[in-house]
Amino acid sequence: MSDAGGDASVGSRLGETLAASSNRALIGGTTIAALFVLLVVGAIFPDSLAGVLGAALTDRNTLASALRLSVPIAFAALGGIFAEKSGVINIGLEGLLIISAFTAIYVTDLTGDILVGFTAGVVASTLLAGLFAVVTIEFRADQVIAGLAVWLIALGLAPFASQVIYNGPNTPTVPTLTAVSVPVLSELPFFGALFSASPSVYLLFVSVALSWYTFERTAFGRWIRASGENPKALDTAGVSVRGVRYAAVLLSGVLAGMGGSAFSLDLGQFTGNGQTMINGKGFIAIVAYLFGNYNPIGAFLATLLFAGLEAVQTVLQLRGIGIPRQLIRVTPFVIVIVVLALVGRTQTPDAAGTHYESGEE
Repeated sequence: MSDAGGDASVGSRLGETLAASSNRALIGGTTIAALFVLLVVGAIFPDSLAGVLGAALTDRNTLASALRLSVPIAFAALGGIFAEKSGVINIGLEGLLIISAFTAIYVTDLTGDILVGFTAGVVASTLLAGLFAVVTIEFRADQVIAGLAVWLIALGLAPFASQVIYNGPNTPTVPTLTAVSVPVLSELPFFGALFSASPSVYLLFVSVALSWYTFERTAFGRWIRASGENPKALDTAGVSVRGVRYAAVLLSGVLAGMGGSAFSLDLGQFTGNGQTMINGKGFIAIVAYLFGNYNPIGAFLATLLFAGLEAVQTVLQLRGIGIPRQLIRVTPFVIVIVVLALVGRTQTPDAAGTHYESGEE
């Protein structure tokens, strides 16, 4: 009876997976077809709304802007994947982006060296992530509440530090990262934007590839997955669950710090008004890796989609067709809800959000 029940359970999960894959293929095919129709109609009627939208979508500046906007979100999403796949839900990514963005600008202003400032931003984010790790892993605090605390600490601390140091929530401008262009390829009509971008964009490409490789091809990646799926089995195999989770959370701090530092140094200033210049990008990062089902490449593509919506909105405004920014900001969340409803739930790690002590039964 138990074998029959197990077979039925496996068969049910297989059926759900096949149905989800079929839905994904249907949604992907429909989206590509709709985009193709839009571009064709736009080419035939260039003065129509479809023509304007098509021109915006194929504008080199749109891709360049989307890549630039993707940097903080995608780096934070990668960090969130490492933390959550190990079993620790880190919703404090927004705070890590904020603290690293301010620190990078401040240290760059202090030393005049962009690389030193970038490194300092990463260190600040990692230290804050380390504090979060100690509170959640060592003292078994609620991970969601601790993550909110990280965000609120950074949201208050960075503008306050700016106020004390610069007499205002906004810092002065500092030298920015210089774009790197690949000869010939950078002259291509649309994809040339891929070959004429900030070093932070290229660093992001490398980080996405390395993150995927880590999860799929290394023992450390397997340990992280086991820590989030079945920590008891990992412990039985002689690998410290606590050590793996500490490493994963610290790595989330490093990656988020790279995103926040790169973002502020690309702009050359930290803005601390309101929700600061980060303005919800850490929370969109959480949506991105959920949308990408905890896959680094999927999370990056989801980020590019969300950043692309923002970039298109900007291009349309320049062309005289204004779309409310508030509508663009809620679009990623609406898309995720719709896709998850049609495709199926994200495969959240079984032990995510739960504490584990060695020797627990």
